Amino acid sequence: MLEARQLTKEFDSGDHRLTVLRDVNFTIPQGQFVAIVGPSGSGKTTLLGLLAGLDVPTRGDVLLDGASLTRMTEDERARLRGEKVGFVFQSFQLIPTLTAIENVQVPLELRGERGAGERARELLERVGLADRLEHFPTQLSGGEQQRVAIARAFVNRPRILFADEPTGNLDGSTGARIVTLLEALNRESGSTVVLVTHDPGLAQRAHRLVRLADGAVVEDVTKRNAESDGSDRAADAGSTSTDARPATVATSATGSN
Repeated sequence: MLEARQLTKEFDSGDHRLTVLRDVNFTIPQGQFVAIVGPSGSGKTTLLGLLAGLDVPTRGDVLLDGASLTRMTEDERARLRGEKVGFVFQSFQLIPTLTAIENVQVPLELRGERGAGERARELLERVGLADRLEHFPTQLSGGEQQRVAIARAFVNRPRILFADEPTGNLDGSTGARIVTLLEALNRESGSTVVLVTHDPGLAQRAHRLVRLADGAVVEDVTKRNAESDGSDRAADAGSTSTDARPATVATSATGSN
């Protein structure tokens, strides 16, 4: 479903070149639930943006469902995201002047699809917000806003969902409910889920752990007993598997990337 090939991202910083990611390689099969972890400044959010086609690498390539993102124009990448990608932001990114159901409808309406209202209502009911359809973002709690954002991300039935610190702005119990929701939608829809997190508990629940340090992959562990169509496939070259035990996840530094 997703492949990173020698992915490198550099930025000009004053009179020198800053390398944020260096030669990142991995393959993610359809249906897998993957957590990308690492300390602040390790390149997690930069990597997520490249994988989702929100930015382009300095060198290397990303293949999303077989399509090379680096060979596409920005319009072509935007079209691909609209068709196959969902994205959940840490800060929710809801449109403040639209109600919950209107926010969820937006991706389908931009594509000119019929039945946007019915699909949006169905998903909001699925995430437990049947009684919040006509509420504006300011009338919703942080957890409710995140559930609206997740419903919006799934409304176009994406092949792959990216999430940047989906529990970062939530309290522990609300964050746990969001994780359970993501797991259920991953399991029921078969969508691949790739998320960045500083939360070791969330990382433990993923089917696969990819750890970054100084812009490079330093650990790649797949659980063979994970409950996912993609989880029991062989990991790509260089990854480590465990047969009966979940991957051990070290607590990463707290902060944002």
